[in-house]
Order: sequence, then C-alpha cells, then structure tokens
Amino acid sequence: MENVALVVGARGVIGTNLVEHLSSLPEWRVIGLSRRGGTDVPGRVRHIGVDLLDPDDTRAKLAGLSEVTHVFYVAYQDRPTWAELVPPNLAMLVNVVDAIEPVARGLRHVSLMQGYKVYGAHLGPFKTPAREDDPPHLPPEFNVDQQRLLEDRQHGKDWTWSALRPSVVGGVALGNPMNLAVGIAVYASISKELGVPLRFPGKPGAYDALLELTDAGLLAKATVWAATAPAAANQAFNITNGDLFRWNELWPKLGAWFGLEVAPPLQMSLADVMADKEPVWKEMQVAHDLTTTSFAEVSSWPFADFVFGWDYDFFADSSKARRAGFHEYVETEQMFYNIFTALRRGRIIP
Repeated sequence: MENVALVVGARGVIGTNLVEHLSSLPEWRVIGLSRRGGTDVPGRVRHIGVDLLDPDDTRAKLAGLSEVTHVFYVAYQDRPTWAELVPPNLAMLVNVVDAIEPVARGLRHVSLMQGYKVYGAHLGPFKTPAREDDPPHLPPEFNVDQQRLLEDRQHGKDWTWSALRPSVVGGVALGNPMNLAVGIAVYASISKELGVPLRFPGKPGAYDALLELTDAGLLAKATVWAATAPAAANQAFNITNGDLFRWNELWPKLGAWFGLEVAPPLQMSLADVMADKEPVWKEMQVAHDLTTTSFAEVSSWPFADFVFGWDYDFFADSSKARRAGFHEYVETEQMFYNIFTALRRGRIIP
C-alpha cells in the first residue's frame, strides 16, 4: 500500500530532513507545505506554498489532497514570549487538521513534533531524566495544547496520532531560527577568520552541565517509525541520540575540527557580539569562494544564547521508544562533524 506523506513545515531543519528521508523510501510519496514552497522532485516530492495562519488559504491549498495517508506536523512560528507562542502555533495545527480531515478519507496517522518545553525545560532546571508521563507544568505551553487537540480530535476516528519529543535538533538546513550546529560552525569560522581562539560563550555553569542532542536524520527515522508502528500509536516518545555530553569535554573537540585553539570560557551574548559581523561574513565569502548565503540565513544567535545559558542538566529518558521497537543511535560528536563537513562541502563555511 502506498503511503502519501503531508509534511507541514517542510523547509525547516526537521522538515527538510524528514522530506529527504521519506523521499528515499520507495513506499512513500511526499507533499511538503511551507510558506516559501519549493522545487518539486518529479514522482517523489511536491511542494505547496501556503499560509497556515490563514484558514481559507489552508483549505484551498489542501482541498485536492485526498490521497494523503499521513500528516507530519513539524511547523513552528516564533514569538517573543511563551504566551504569545500559543495562538499561532495552535491555530496552524487546527487549520491543517480542519482542512485535511474532510478530504483525506484514507488518513491513517497524524504525527506531532514537540520538544522538552513539555517538561518546562525552557523555564529553568527541570526533573532529569524527563519522562513522557511526567506531570505537566503551569501553562501557557503550545506543545501541550497541540497534543490535547489531537487527542480530542482522534476519539472515534480511524486515524491515530503520535508525538515526538527531541532535544535540540542538529541538522544542515539554513534560514532556521533554531539551528545550534550551524550557529557554532559560523561562530567558529568567524573566530578563525579574525585570528581569535574559540571560547565557550555561555554561562559558567553551562560548560559543566550534562546535555544531549538529537540528530535530524535520526529524528526523521524515528518519526516515520512512530507513524507506522502499531506499538507507537497514540503515544509520545522522547527521541535522542542516545549519549550524553558536557560542553567542557566536547567544546575543545569542536574547536580542533576547525583548527582552533580553545581559550577559557567567556560569557557573552552571541546576538550582541555577532551583530556587527556581517561585513566579515561577506569578506569571507569572497576570500574563500563561498556561496552567497546571507548572514541572516546562518544566524541563530538568540537560540544559541538560549542553549548556552542552560546551566542545569538537560536530558530525557528515551528508553520508552526503545522498548516499543526503535533502536537507532547517533554519536553526538560525530553528528557535529557530519554537519560541519556538509556545510564545508556546500561551501557555506570555509
């Protein structure tokens, strides 16, 4: 039986890798939704540009997608405060479900991408390891509202749902406001260009905290697994690389990959210190024959500052997914090297 995936948010770091993985599987066809649309791959991937905050546009663009069997919702709209995140992110999911459910009569699954905000990880120190059945925290929290929506809508329906909870996701996609690996690569490249050592810029306690990350490719595999495995139906799963690290051990290794000495940490806001570095970036592109990627496309400084400010342990228990049948792992150190290599091969960084 052919599966037809509707990837909502197909141009982000998670969506890009999910589309790539699905399109490599012979039993899947892929339709990607994003504001910008994209270039179709004949016979494999079709892209549709849509404003998910506009219910009329969403209904119009999805009206003919009767063949969709699986919805993979990975879209996200950023806002200045946690409370302001709720209305747009809940509305987009509502608009998609309202539009696709009446026309896709063969709908079998709706997959929701979440994160550790469910556990309050963005608010401060939280219980570690976090587990899927941990009690909720005070709202607002759009991830919780989204999952509750799917739980309510699924009652009495033939389709099932799943929720994936990765840690910070590592991948290559550009133009994403939450891409830590690309931020580190550009920060290191500019440091090298300016002849200064690579310093960890976060809070002193963050250098020694225990963390984990999630590779975007691994997450894509887990997402498809959860959408198709009967044992995963109507459940949430933490998805992580499977190893833990501290920046105090990993940071010097990342510096060595770039041929940089690592000096003692120095707390500083990357959003502030990188604010005047666009001219340097443009000079680097000329000097090293790089692609003309805009500085904005590789700038995730507020998010990097956010992550480097975690002076508390940040990890979850991912054994539930293993018990249910997903057994893949990725070494976090190698994940960074793979991303840096891909950026270099694509002439994004020197």
